[in-house]
Amino acid sequence: MAVALITGSAGLIGSEAVDSFVARGYEVVGIDNDMRKRFFGDEASTSWQRAELERRHGTRYRHENLDIRDAAAVSRVLAHYGADITAVIHTAAQPSHDWAAREPFTDFGVNAVGTLNLLEACREHCPDAVFVFTSTNKVYGDTPNRLPLVEQETRWEIDPTHPFANGIDESMSIDQSTHSLFGASKVAADVLVQEYGRYFGMRTGVFRGGCLTGPHHSGTMLHGFLAYLMKCTVTGTPYRVFGYKGKQVRDNIHSADLVRAVHAYVDAPRVGEVYNMGGSRVSHCSMLEAITLCQQIAGRELPWTYEEKPRIGDHIWYVSDIGKFRRHYPAWQQQFDVAALLQDIHDQNVERWQTAASR
Repeated sequence: MAVALITGSAGLIGSEAVDSFVARGYEVVGIDNDMRKRFFGDEASTSWQRAELERRHGTRYRHENLDIRDAAAVSRVLAHYGADITAVIHTAAQPSHDWAAREPFTDFGVNAVGTLNLLEACREHCPDAVFVFTSTNKVYGDTPNRLPLVEQETRWEIDPTHPFANGIDESMSIDQSTHSLFGASKVAADVLVQEYGRYFGMRTGVFRGGCLTGPHHSGTMLHGFLAYLMKCTVTGTPYRVFGYKGKQVRDNIHSADLVRAVHAYVDAPRVGEVYNMGGSRVSHCSMLEAITLCQQIAGRELPWTYEEKPRIGDHIWYVSDIGKFRRHYPAWQQQFDVAALLQDIHDQNVERWQTAASR
């Protein structure tokens, strides 16, 4: 039986990928040591999702509680399964700008060194496997903030005559900008994944995500924009908006849409390819617009405050141009816009959130 190895398997994209690969007949090996709890506290723990995966899939899912910074441990797991591994889906990461500045060595160790450990173990033990890496639009640093933007009532918007009016494509430079330390560590990983494809001929793909979200997200203040926003709205937890008048625009892609894109790539892989992968013009919103949608869906007001200072490396406007991926994989289509995405997050979590809040 073909094996899919998924890192960050109890996280947002990882758990979605576990469900999807099991459904397609794979045996799945998941690597996750719940570092998210260390990063962001108990509310961000992914232990509940790991328990759900083990309950749903039984022996079809095997969990490895190890740290991807441990090269020997990573190598042992990949050596055990060897050539049976046909796909490696690498979603494990330290995902926060703010947290990275607190512990730069940990951030770089997880994001860059952990990725190198996986690539090298894959090259040694299963070189024919397809390797998919979930990178980030933060590899572009704050370059998107130099685009000609126009302030509107509820959002910032790009000049409609600009070449990026339909979204930012892969031609944007990742150089000469402020990335945050998180962005820098993800740049290192991103380029490593490309290089193992181009230098060693491995079938590696980089997906530079916008805001990745969905009902499996253990959202918290420092990471998990829409999921945490909806959680705060449901539970009455105060929320803070940082900078840009709350008009900063994000594109948001549902984890299920992203994982279906991953399958398209695994089924027809390329070498060292890079794709911007976000909600695009199909699924995007400003902070103010997201707050309004959450309140409408939850049927209650969100208590929120505004802080003038934006986060370092934050984008004022970012919408992904996913045209390159669509050209390479024309059968893939998005199924969720922002409203449907938020409704799904709400419906699958409202009972759990309310129960936890009442304790």
